[in-house]
Amino acid sequence: MRAELLVVLLHDGDATVSGKAHNALLSVAPEVLLEAAKQPDAPMPVFQYVAEHATDRDGAATVMAANPNCPGIALAHVAKYLTLKSIETVMANLEMLTSRELVDALAERTDLTAEQRRVLQELTAETDQKALAAAVEDAEPDPIKRQTLLQRLATMNVIERLTLALKGGREERSALIRDSNKMVSRAVLQSPRLTEQEVENYSNMANLSDEILRAISLNRNFMKSYAIVRNLVNNPKTPMDVSLHLLPRLITTDMKKLMMNKNIPDTVRSMAQKMVRQKHMMGQS
Repeated sequence: MRAELLVVLLHDGDATVSGKAHNALLSVAPEVLLEAAKQPDAPMPVFQYVAEHATDRDGAATVMAANPNCPGIALAHVAKYLTLKSIETVMANLEMLTSRELVDALAERTDLTAEQRRVLQELTAETDQKALAAAVEDAEPDPIKRQTLLQRLATMNVIERLTLALKGGREERSALIRDSNKMVSRAVLQSPRLTEQEVENYSNMANLSDEILRAISLNRNFMKSYAIVRNLVNNPKTPMDVSLHLLPRLITTDMKKLMMNKNIPDTVRSMAQKMVRQKHMMGQS
């Protein structure tokens, strides 16, 4: 706590206070500063100070990358010291990737995988304005609200829309879940403001990408909802392996309805029929 307080006081408007904090920090052990950067509630100045002054740059990069609350702009200062494992952790944290400074710093690495380079390219790609307009039209039926929303989104680059997907409201999420940029649509599913009802609605949409439907199926919290499971199995855009995996979780009544759904693959319907038959035989024995 002392190290954190000193870093905060370092930015005090009183030159005397900031000077004393600076001198005191010179005597703080490097491992103490790294420990401060591990704390989930560490303030922004701590990350910034560690990134700029840590003697163990490799250690600082590892510690900061492992803290999901570390701002990407601070991590950018030590991006060249990140291990490949840490880079994987960073790539999975879309909140960090809302920092253009971090994205640019990672792009300078020469050891990224092809998939990691693809992610960075997605984050800096040009916006497909036609696809964006189509997404907003699908999401917002009211013409006045639709125009207003489109005007806002049309001026945003990918990183700005990704930030909005994480922090915006329901209307923005409804449009951005349909965004043609995979990073933006993925970010919607990581929004802390996302509700179960919204995910239930998404799982029923046949105009979402199969990647988004798969991402929903891989989220344990989402899969606690029977309605979401049922919607995914009945959704013709859900990847077949996902549907087959979820099929046993359906009750018999819903399996029978599924057998009549001509929009889903024959393999899924046939498997539903087989499972209903097996349940019937077990009930008779």
